[in-house]
Amino acid sequence: MEFLSIFLIAVALAMDSFSVSLTKGFTQKDMNASQMICYGLLFGAFHVLMPVLGYYAGETITAFVTSIAPWIAFILLLIVGLDMIKDSIQADDDKLKDEFSIKEVIILAIATSIDAFAVGITFALLNTYILIPSIVIGSVVCLFTISGILIGRKLGDYFGDKFLILGGVILILIGIKILLGF
Repeated sequence: MEFLSIFLIAVALAMDSFSVSLTKGFTQKDMNASQMICYGLLFGAFHVLMPVLGYYAGETITAFVTSIAPWIAFILLLIVGLDMIKDSIQADDDKLKDEFSIKEVIILAIATSIDAFAVGITFALLNTYILIPSIVIGSVVCLFTISGILIGRKLGDYFGDKFLILGGVILILIGIKILLGF
């Protein structure tokens, strides 16, 4: 497979991560550089790992994974999104804050990388070597994730704290999009 095709696949896979990180950028205003890098590296790492797992899983579990993967991603994003909305509604405006949580970062990284598993299966079916595409995918996702956080922080500065509710709604909508296959 040619590099341009791999790069375009990487950009397509990075869109969910970008959207999630954009949301986190405007809801976690006090996120420091090491936390941003943590988001980027974990999202990127799961996007390296999932295609490799998909590649080696091959056809034996394709039907099973293909049928439940959208549900897994939807449920994970729904849980995180509803939690953000609940926190926003229950908190005092002065205390409203979306705190950094490594557990949440891992959940979001898994939820946004499930489709990369299917891409790995596709690479196996096309008899395409998996190492280079996985590294490209992970690198692009890492960059898009950090960029999303930075852009989200700027948007959050302009629009204020009500973005925690919007962020939760966006995560739920991304989950619905994955579930419906758009």
